[in-house]
This record gives sequence, C-alpha cells and structure tokens, in this order.
Amino acid sequence: MFVDAIAGTYSDHAELVGLCDVNATRMDFYNRHVKDKYELEPLPTYHADDFDRMVKEQQPDTVIVTTMDCTHHTYIIRAMELGCNVITEKPMTTDAEKARAIFDTIDRTGKALRVTFNYRYSPIATKAREMVMSGAIGKPLAVDFSWVLDTSHGADYFRRWHREKDKSGGLLVHKATHHFDLINWWIDSRPEKVFAFGDLKFYGRENAEARGERYGYDRYTGHEEAKNDPFAFFMDSGEYAGLPLKPLYLDAEKDDGYIRDRNVFGDNITAEDTMAVTARYKNGVLLSYTLLAYSPWEGFRVAITGDKGRMEIFEEHGSHLIFGQSDEELAAAQEEGMNQSITILPMFEKPYDVEIPDVKGGHGGADPVMLKDIFSKVPPPDPFERAASHIDGATSILMGISANESIRTGLPVHCDDLLPLPE
Repeated sequence: MFVDAIAGTYSDHAELVGLCDVNATRMDFYNRHVKDKYELEPLPTYHADDFDRMVKEQQPDTVIVTTMDCTHHTYIIRAMELGCNVITEKPMTTDAEKARAIFDTIDRTGKALRVTFNYRYSPIATKAREMVMSGAIGKPLAVDFSWVLDTSHGADYFRRWHREKDKSGGLLVHKATHHFDLINWWIDSRPEKVFAFGDLKFYGRENAEARGERYGYDRYTGHEEAKNDPFAFFMDSGEYAGLPLKPLYLDAEKDDGYIRDRNVFGDNITAEDTMAVTARYKNGVLLSYTLLAYSPWEGFRVAITGDKGRMEIFEEHGSHLIFGQSDEELAAAQEEGMNQSITILPMFEKPYDVEIPDVKGGHGGADPVMLKDIFSKVPPPDPFERAASHIDGATSILMGISANESIRTGLPVHCDDLLPLPE
C-alpha cells in the first residue's frame, strides 16, 4: 500500500529512497515491482542489521515502519535518534515498557510519530464520529462493541506470526487496537480501568482434538492431505490482494525461516481467539467489548447510548482473503458483500437512518482517503481529526495491554498505573 502510494499516486513530491528488511528475497520482489509498474531504478536494499547505514546513506525525511509489531519500537526509536520523523503501522507497539521508551525518545528528539489507523477514514466510522460531534445522541454514556472475524480472515491470524502473543500482543493489541482507537475517537476519552477475560477456545491442537479432529501436518503447502481442509492456505499457487504468494513467502523462507501457512490447529499458539473486555473511561463512559476470531460471518455491531438517544452501527463485509485478484478486484469483492447501516434512535422521537457516503477502496473506502491525508503535499482540511498521533497510538493500545494484564492476573487494571499518558 505504501510502496504504490509513494511510487505512483504521490510520486510528484514523494520518493522511495531505500528498503530495509530481514528478508532480501522480499525486497528483491518489490524492486521488480517498482521497475515493472513504475519504471523506477532498483532501490538500495539493506538488511535489518544495517538500518543505521541505510538512514545515514539515504537521508530520508520519514521512515515507514511495517515490521512485526513487537519490533516497531526498535525502528521508531532509532529512526528518531537518527533525525527522521516516523509513520508506523498499527499497533504502535505491544506493551507498556516499549510505549514508554517511544515517548521518552519523542521528548528527547522532538521528532514526530504518526500511527496509521485506516478505519478512522472509512465512511461509516467517519459518519459515526460526525453524528456524535453533532450532538445527535447527546453526551455518550455507554458503548457496546462486538466485532467478529470469519473463518477466513480470523483464521489467518493463526497461520501467521500473530498467533505468538510475544510477537503481536495477541489480537487484543494487534487487531483490537483498531476498535479501541475508534471508541476513543468517537467518545473523545481514554480508558481508566479495565477488566478482561480471554481464552484460546477454537484454534490450536488441543481444541481440535477435543472435537475429535486430527491433523498430520504442521503447515498446509506441500501436504496432499491438506487439499480438502477448509482452513488450508497454500503458498505455491495463487495471489493475495494482487500479489503472488510464492515469490513473496515460499521463495523467501530460505532467508528468515518465516512460514506463512501454519496449521491453525497446530502447536505453539499463545494468542487468544475469544475475548471479552469491560472498561470505564475517564469521562465516565462504560464499555462492553467482545472479539471472536472464528465466526461464520465478518463485521461488527456497535451501540453508543447517550443522554439524548442511541446510535446503532452495523457492518457486514466481504472476505479479506480472496486469491488471484488485483487490489481493485479485491476491494470490489469486499464491497459486494458489504452491508452497512447507522440508525439514530432519539429519545421520545422516531428513529432514522443516516446516509453513509459511498467511497471506493480498501477497508471500506478508507485506504485512499488515509493515503491522501498522509502523502498529499497539502492535506485537505479534516474537521473529524482523523490523523493519529503517538498519543492516539498509545491510547489505543492502552486498552489492549491493560486487558492482557487483566487476563494474566485475573484482576482489574488501573490504566494510569500501567502507562500514564500526557494530557
């Protein structure tokens, strides 16, 4: 997404100057990509150990961090120390200690950090923010938020490195950071106290065997018996989001040993797939939140109740995992399965539906709007304040890391004790 935005749409004033990764094969793939699609000369490539040398030789204004979640802080901090501003994928980081180190570096260097929360830019989320800002439901008092991932998208987190909680923070950090950010943004507050339960109830070997299921393979690719497995994901054929899987993953295994297609009913899964969180915000709002990663359908239901009414938000969307399709075809397939609504239920008045703008693009139309905000020479005015700072990034993970601590201890967590945030 970032490569195509810089090399293509915004190339009149933005330039890619280098790639840095643990995997040379994958960097070579992207060099072929920019040459074939944009007729650009190959970019200098650097191993992760040579990050300092890349920054010193290429002198970028901004470093974009898209590494494993648990290493975001490493490159955010070092980029700032070397004089660069930073854009990072969500989540900003995975625990309180790393977040505090990022804050210390920002104070010490004066550099800027931006976190890419594309869901803020989706038409439905922006419209919900607009309705709260307009006073349509009065002062928010309670939020009920339920998100379900289907057995295609949800399972994919358990094929990849995300299944290892020390790498991703679990889904309460990696995935739910999107959801907690939306809640924080909608109600304009921060979590104060959190209690949570979380379990691995569906994926993993023990759960499969308890259901009478047996699997003789640790990964899917190369195993004939996996051909009829509905959870199988094969690296030797097909494409994902327009990118061929074999050169990006299977051919790249020799460089770093990363296996993209692990059996979701295998061993060494430490992340939860079933989570329930309750929280109180600093402004008094009460939250009830659930996340499931094995649902027959995918989407979310949200209700925000205020002192003048209630807003109910619903979205069902198509699969994120569709093989053999371009970015445009994938977005179209997701939109084809899209079912969205926002209903306002004022107290003592008739309910009414709110029109949601029809915007094309990934993540329900969010991605192109966010990229325009990030890479435009003069970003358009935004009354909804969707651009997310390091404070927003920290606030979004605060709920997740507090929930993880509550799951670990079985006790409520006071968020300020874990990660105090600047006002």
